[in-house]
Amino acid sequence: MTDNINDHLRWYHSLGMEDTGIVGGKNASLGELIKNLSGLNINVPDGFATTAGAFRFFLEENELSEKISAEIERYRNDNDLLKESGYKIRELILHGIFPTSIANSITGAYELLCKENGASDLPVAVRSSATAEDLPGASFAGLHDTFLNVRGKGQLLEMCKRCYASLFTDRAIIYREQKGFEHMEISLSVGIQRMISAENSGSGVMFTLDTESGFPNVILINAAWGLGENIVQGTVNPDQYLVFKPLLGNTKVKPILEKDMGSKQQKMIYASENNKRTRNIPTTYEEQNSFVLNDEEILQLSSWAKNIEDHYQRPMDIEWVKDDRSGELYIVQARPETIHASENVSVFKSYTLNKGGDKPILKGINIGSSIATGIVKKVSHINELKDLPKNTIIVTEMTEPDWVPILRKVNGIITNSGGRTCHAAIISRELGIPAIVGTTTATTELKDGMEITISCAGGDEGLIYSGILDYEVTSVDLSDLPDPETSVMINLASPETAFNWWRLPVDGIGLARMEFIISNHIKIHPMALIDFDRVKNEKDREYIRKATKQYQHKTEFFIEKLREGISRIAASQYPKPVIVRTSDFKTNEYSGLIGGKEFEPEEDNPMIGWRGASRYYSPDYTEGFSLECEAIRQVRDIVGLDNVIVMIPFCRTLNEAKNVKKVMAEYGLGRGVNGLQIYMMCEIPSNVILAEEFSQHFDGMSIGSNDLTQLILGVDRDSVILDYLFDENDKAVKKAITDVIKKAHFKVCPVGFCGQAPSDDPNYAAFLVKSGIDSLSVNPDCVVDVIKSVYEVEQSMLAKHQDLIHEIQ
Repeated sequence: MTDNINDHLRWYHSLGMEDTGIVGGKNASLGELIKNLSGLNINVPDGFATTAGAFRFFLEENELSEKISAEIERYRNDNDLLKESGYKIRELILHGIFPTSIANSITGAYELLCKENGASDLPVAVRSSATAEDLPGASFAGLHDTFLNVRGKGQLLEMCKRCYASLFTDRAIIYREQKGFEHMEISLSVGIQRMISAENSGSGVMFTLDTESGFPNVILINAAWGLGENIVQGTVNPDQYLVFKPLLGNTKVKPILEKDMGSKQQKMIYASENNKRTRNIPTTYEEQNSFVLNDEEILQLSSWAKNIEDHYQRPMDIEWVKDDRSGELYIVQARPETIHASENVSVFKSYTLNKGGDKPILKGINIGSSIATGIVKKVSHINELKDLPKNTIIVTEMTEPDWVPILRKVNGIITNSGGRTCHAAIISRELGIPAIVGTTTATTELKDGMEITISCAGGDEGLIYSGILDYEVTSVDLSDLPDPETSVMINLASPETAFNWWRLPVDGIGLARMEFIISNHIKIHPMALIDFDRVKNEKDREYIRKATKQYQHKTEFFIEKLREGISRIAASQYPKPVIVRTSDFKTNEYSGLIGGKEFEPEEDNPMIGWRGASRYYSPDYTEGFSLECEAIRQVRDIVGLDNVIVMIPFCRTLNEAKNVKKVMAEYGLGRGVNGLQIYMMCEIPSNVILAEEFSQHFDGMSIGSNDLTQLILGVDRDSVILDYLFDENDKAVKKAITDVIKKAHFKVCPVGFCGQAPSDDPNYAAFLVKSGIDSLSVNPDCVVDVIKSVYEVEQSMLAKHQDLIHEIQ
């Protein structure tokens, strides 16, 4: 096989990124993969590309350049002529005739491709590849046409011509106008690539970063049954897999952070009737309730994605397929990710919704991290996008590429279907507007003219509220922040928000609350999964059956969801320490979990009742605690996130410390095994009084000021009547804090502080620094102010120390 047949055509194996001006970004990238990464066993289907020169020769031989330029000029003079001018240009191209040399080049290469693959009419994918494509700030996503399952020379030449014509779709013309590209300076190459049959296996898209936060240490994979166009178009809710990039290649671990099963209600397959090349059919019940990829395939694709990113030295957007016959995976496209790659990572912007007791009326997958308000406009066709009023939020089944020029004028987008890599998601990121996709029912539940607020600032969930709500936007230049000696960490409860804070210059996570994952993602009492027969409420039983139907044992559901939540939190700061507190529900809170009433006693004062350490070794709960231990063990030993430190809450006595550690060791969490550190919450007067003794049982302490304050002052922290007495600034509380720091340091045991006080009061942060605290863990939105105040205190202390030295001298 020669590199070139003539100047009109190039084989993929002869191309590289330096040939973008000849064959466009898409085709140049495919050649780059085949030519430079074949040694890494990355499969890429073979094929060839027509050149930009062939396109220009086609226009020249058909005398089209001047005619196209004239139509463009007509449109520029009167924008209302877009539809008419665009149609005329496309018709001119479609009625053009391929010069014999180009036609022979294409059909000759196709014959050779067929011969190489042992087929007479090999099915191929025919893709458009413009010479201005996949650029920072100008992805041209979805603007030019792709045709799948093309067979035979005649059909191939026709589809090549249709690709040429797609350079002048209405959406492409407007996009170039708005981006400042000169129309006649851009050429179109056509890629002809061996089609991989994925009707019964699957295909998808993957990114080498988190598409919402820009967090660089993960691979995000979307997968659906059948051909991949459904994911790109947003017509299915796909599976989603999240893999931790830094641990890929470590054969001792399996760094899959999450696996979320999508509904995948239809799939695209080949078709031959009525001249159609593809069609959609419903998926089976088994397909809808099965993952498209197994763990080995997820890791293989992730490794390929990492290698591709390493080669290109930038984040990548990659399409893949799985061959029905061989079961092998293939990469069919790889292009630079164009949104986060151009961001200024030193500028941190956060959105906060100022809402009271409002509950969202609808939820979906958030795209971006901003907030917007506006008026609902339901849309099913481009004609309904005319004359949009200001503050419009589009609500639709899915977006179409033709809509792009108009979508830049809207405040937000909501769709029924789609995942993080669908067209609506890609376009909303490029346009910088929030979107919520995959709501399922937005077009039926939201009405035209409704005033709504959409919030993408809460992690993976996009929330839709009724009414126009107030919100705040905060921007901080992180490059100006000082670097204090005292460690500043963050408190986190929600796994969904963990990646949002990766840019913050913190020293890890000082408190990750396990109970949030249990109450929001699991919702079921662990003992109800262990002893399902004891659950009497039929509604609870049905919920548990439904939630655990894909698991052989019901307890696997609890372990998997908890492992995924902790893994996401731990990955966000790896290799910095992440301190995960085991569940600290009170009995009334445990009772509120699904199936919980049968397993929880009634207590007059749950705040100082059966909670924390006392539960973990109790015969009535130790099996439930074993599920927590197993989830943490898997995070550390299987996923490989050994930066997780376990913290035990409400440990009243030294005997409890011994008992809990013994139980943990039995469940695979022995102190010191595989480097495991175990901390304790210092929140009970006995912890302060016996701080030196407790220090011998644990590797660190973290002061919980809420419980410590209530128990030292004898004030129920939830009491409205005694609210005026609850004061973390009380001398007794502060003395307890300074005492425990001194005692623990005497035993070389680090002490952190994870209470709310330093987040709210810079003076309290100053008190803790002066007392010798090792670390402060605060709410993420307070980090910047706390870092500044801690640094100022340290500098003031240093100055006083230096002055004292001068006086002595």
